[in-house]
Amino acid sequence: MASTQYDGITSHAKATGSDGFARMALKLDAAATGLNGIAYVALATVLDSFFGIATAVQYPVGTFLLLYALGVLAIGTRKEINRTGLTAVIVTNLLWVVLSLVVLITGALSPTGVGAAWIVLQSLTVGGFAALQYVGLKRL
Repeated sequence: MASTQYDGITSHAKATGSDGFARMALKLDAAATGLNGIAYVALATVLDSFFGIATAVQYPVGTFLLLYALGVLAIGTRKEINRTGLTAVIVTNLLWVVLSLVVLITGALSPTGVGAAWIVLQSLTVGGFAALQYVGLKRL
């Protein structure tokens, strides 16, 4: 078979074309998680009374979310999506959902009604990211 000047373009398109969905899901996750982390750190005193969750919880959770968002972004912006890294993000997101719901059900943080609704909304969002990322993983 003859080689053409377009072979390099075609092989590059095949290598990156199948990971576009996973890449998008990772970047959306990183953006939402990062914004959430910033809010927890920067607005902890305001959110304390609004959500009923102490600043002593919000600061470390917010810091974790910021670091996690950077990790998710790093995985989503590599030349090739690492399947193990993507799987780790999916598992971590599912773990976040489970732990959030356990905290809510057990009343461990005694959130306000708004705080409880936020925990549920956040769990649904993170679960949605995990689902999108799983679809992206299957397309790799």
